[in-house]
Amino acid sequence: MSLPTLLSQHIVRRPQRIALLQHIAEQGSITRAAKSAGLSYKAAWDAIDELNNLAQKPLVERSVGGKGGGGAKLSSEGERVLRLYQKLQALQTQVLEAAEEASDLDLLGRLMLRTSARNQLHGKVVAIDAQGRNDRIRLELAEGLRIDAQITHDSTLRLELQTGTEVVALIKAGWLELLGIDQVAAPGNNCLKGTVEEILDAEDGPSEVRIGLPNGQTLCALAEQLHVKTLELTAGKPVFVQFAPSNILLGTPL
Repeated sequence: MSLPTLLSQHIVRRPQRIALLQHIAEQGSITRAAKSAGLSYKAAWDAIDELNNLAQKPLVERSVGGKGGGGAKLSSEGERVLRLYQKLQALQTQVLEAAEEASDLDLLGRLMLRTSARNQLHGKVVAIDAQGRNDRIRLELAEGLRIDAQITHDSTLRLELQTGTEVVALIKAGWLELLGIDQVAAPGNNCLKGTVEEILDAEDGPSEVRIGLPNGQTLCALAEQLHVKTLELTAGKPVFVQFAPSNILLGTPL
């Protein structure tokens, strides 16, 4: 089975994140793998979340072990991706030597855009419904989970979206709203049920709440500490996440 297009491009464009898989395989710990890779613990979690979200199946299986810790191992899919990354390393020198001049690599870097959106979910288009000047795009994520995005019809044409097109749904952490298990989402909003994986408090701002979805993907939401306390959120507790279709940005491979 081939890798999803967006994950394949990620391997080529950001190999340093794939290299983290090697450290996890060797260390069996998020903390030790982050140290070996020269990353902070938080940066390592962010990298793992991004990789898992872009893959059709989780690449890393985790067990939270308290503040600053946690065990980790590669899934069978993660081991397969790591083998492909190791093949890429063998070809890397040849690719760099083939560049006609240094500016070639700078040009590629500009074209391979990164984004500040914390949530990047791989999916594919399963339906497009016209709504005036806008289109409602139904996306299917891993394991059949579905969400709706709302974009202009011009954007649909520019991105050349059609049924089966692979996309990345970009959602800023501040656009996600956490709801208690007994609360009802606003009409028309996306609402996903997940489980709190970790809460990272900050002294001078909102807390960062990581929510594991049933399909293995992870969402990161920002929430004021008072709101977290009101909902009595703790690791392992179920929670709903709602967000408007208009707050989803869509991206496609170049």
